[in-house]
Amino acid sequence: MKALIVIDYTNDFVSNDGKLTTKEAGQSIEKRIDELCRLFAETDDYIVFAIDVHDENDPYHPESDLFPPHNIRGTKGRQLYRGLTDTYAFLQRSHPLSTLWLDKTRYSAFAGTNLEIKLRERNINEIHLVGVCTDICVLHTAIDAYNKGFSIVIHRDAVQSFDATGHEWALKHFSDTLGARVIERGVDIHP
Repeated sequence: MKALIVIDYTNDFVSNDGKLTTKEAGQSIEKRIDELCRLFAETDDYIVFAIDVHDENDPYHPESDLFPPHNIRGTKGRQLYRGLTDTYAFLQRSHPLSTLWLDKTRYSAFAGTNLEIKLRERNINEIHLVGVCTDICVLHTAIDAYNKGFSIVIHRDAVQSFDATGHEWALKHFSDTLGARVIERGVDIHP
């Protein structure tokens, strides 16, 4: 069994006016993420929207000193970017038991969440990662998945970052250090 994990594809990370945006780089993968969501839905595979959430003016969160406030609970910035809003609504209606919205407060979708429990109870052993940022939240989710024994697939055409150098480094790290398959349109590639 497999799961698609869509990481942090929100207005604050993708929209031109987002608080911590990947801009055009992140916008360029919207169609591919949508396609993958629909492909996974057709086969009744599990789809998780792992979405960063912060509370306004939280001085205790470790990111407070690293990044400007972003993905604040209840704001437009935390909403899914453009067409993914409709895709999520469609999946909720058509596949409610195989679609999950997961609030996360750290880089990794596993840190402090019930993601591992949800995957294990469905006998999922392979996770497919898409979203932003390749070298931050996608990377940390992949590292935790590796340490928990999951097989990892990274869709090169569905991940991006605001840091092109970090993006390329992470793609190499996924395959060379974590043993992940890095694919594009279903074909294995080696960055």
